[in-house]
Amino acid sequence: MTTPLSDAPFPDPGINDSHRAALRSIARVVEETATPTPPGQALEQIVDQLRHGPALVLTGAGVSTDSGIPDYRGPRGSLSRHRPMTFQEFSHDRAASHRYWARSFVGWRQMDVAGPNRTHYALVELERAGVIGGVVTQNVDGLHRQAGTENLVHLHGDLDTVMCLDCHHREDRHEFDERLEDANPGYLESILLDPEMVNPDGDVTLPQATVDRFRMVGCARCGSPRLKPDVVYFGEPVPAARKERASIMLGQAASLIVAGSSLAVMSGYRLALDARQQGKPVAVINGGPGRADRHATTLWRTRVAPAFDDLLDALDL
Repeated sequence: MTTPLSDAPFPDPGINDSHRAALRSIARVVEETATPTPPGQALEQIVDQLRHGPALVLTGAGVSTDSGIPDYRGPRGSLSRHRPMTFQEFSHDRAASHRYWARSFVGWRQMDVAGPNRTHYALVELERAGVIGGVVTQNVDGLHRQAGTENLVHLHGDLDTVMCLDCHHREDRHEFDERLEDANPGYLESILLDPEMVNPDGDVTLPQATVDRFRMVGCARCGSPRLKPDVVYFGEPVPAARKERASIMLGQAASLIVAGSSLAVMSGYRLALDARQQGKPVAVINGGPGRADRHATTLWRTRVAPAFDDLLDALDL
């Protein structure tokens, strides 16, 4: 769906304002605002940062690209071909939510077979060594959990759970997917999927005729069709409990490391701002520009995976 920013699709002014704000967040362009730290100096500074007490690591889509999951804003990011659905569209436009589930039914299984990569495992090693205290991730792919990170907050939720917006029943995504398969025999086999076209939120663009023949199922408890993956959409607030836990983890950390994220959305950016307000070092490890770059005490402009390989070597881990 490619609604222009000037459109007013909802009669309720409040809903429409939230939708427009979400569209602005999606469309935000992050540009270079700071000079990167020389690579050798960046490595040295982050190693020193880790040796001065456990750090909190905040991760974004750039950590999962080596697992075959695209990012949003990178050179080949999904925003170049696809605009994510806003929470307002999903909640108030039945055709939009139906379209999402048809596309997710096809695209989610590609996300489901993705496995952790060496960055996920490097973070597990750093946690076990005591040099990081935990991970707050903006990703919804569940790969940190699969890799074995123990102190973990999924800030934006996890695609592995489906929730009912009416009765709040929660269902395992695999069980939900079995019900969708029963309702749509032969549907998956009729679609030729390019894995590279799967988006970070687990869906893939489909022709409208293919969407139209998809059959949605209802909530396993109440039968409502108003089902939603347990992820935070653009235009939807992060649950207070998750924000509180992330804040506590930051309070217990000596510093913050941002890995693979432009921090274009406020929920992640806020952690970086809070860390600096608390007088804590903030290191950014990312291949492209980020919203918090000008606040960083170390800005390492690099691919994420090699950087964590270098950190493990420097720490003799």
